Amino acid sequence: MKYLITGITGFAGSHLAERLLAQQEAEVHGTIRWRSRTENIEGIRDRLRLHTCDLRDATSVRELVARVRPDGIFHLAAQSFVPMSWIAPAETLGTNIIGQSNLFEAVRAAGLDCRIQIAGSSEEYGLVLPDETPIKETNPLRPLSPYGVSKVAQDAMGWQYFKSYGLKIVRTRAFNHTGPRRGEVFATSNFARQVALIEAGKQDPAISVGNLDAVRDFTDVRDTVVAYHLLLEKGEPGEVYNICTGSGWRIGDMLEVLLKLSRVKVEVKPDPARMRPSDVELLVGDPTKLKKQTGWKPKYAFEQTMADLLDHWRARV
Repeated sequence: MKYLITGITGFAGSHLAERLLAQQEAEVHGTIRWRSRTENIEGIRDRLRLHTCDLRDATSVRELVARVRPDGIFHLAAQSFVPMSWIAPAETLGTNIIGQSNLFEAVRAAGLDCRIQIAGSSEEYGLVLPDETPIKETNPLRPLSPYGVSKVAQDAMGWQYFKSYGLKIVRTRAFNHTGPRRGEVFATSNFARQVALIEAGKQDPAISVGNLDAVRDFTDVRDTVVAYHLLLEKGEPGEVYNICTGSGWRIGDMLEVLLKLSRVKVEVKPDPARMRPSDVELLVGDPTKLKKQTGWKPKYAFEQTMADLLDHWRARV
């Protein structure tokens, strides 16, 4: 099988590439940009086929897809940091929506019959009422950030291209996923990095935090990419699937897990700069549809995920 991963140098993309390379006879291609950081794939770089391509450039995307002609495409590339979408909403919308449009049009132009997985987000659900949890795929979409809006648009576009042109698109809505290599701007990784810095004597023994009352459904990234792979192979084109555990963790409780793993005593300090204009308070999903379709089930317990994430930062700092 020949696969193309957009955003292969990213957090999920690098873990997905490792999974695919573990298969016999898998040929893994990935998109990079001239300024892409590649530390996430250094251990497997010599086994990958990397292509410089800006998804916002329609010609570049069309030439790449025509040249590679993949059997399966995982579309993970995106501006994925929610707070950044408040600072740069136009860039978030343009990158996420136009980039995907260019990819779909490139597949059409090449006449490919490949399967495509698009990485949506639980942020699409946005404002969730207490009686709407755990969240099913049929729940109303009420996005509360420019990022969430961009993902709703990508989701709708996936449905539209399936219905209009018959592209074999499987839509996924991954809830929060974390683990080794998670970008330091994301809460779980940011907290773990701060703990590691404190342990190393490189930061005062205090962690700056934002909203600790939000509740999230965390999945280990290594389980998330298994779901991506299974859904590319077994998902029903046109359908949408939640990727989640079905269990919620309050952000403050997640932090407590890390503090218990810490080798030093740490103080917690609220930081107003870390608060968002509006925050999604409750995101706990229902994975029933995913499990029924593919047989997927998470392998990693949350405490193990956080321990591995902290060890990752201990090694780096």
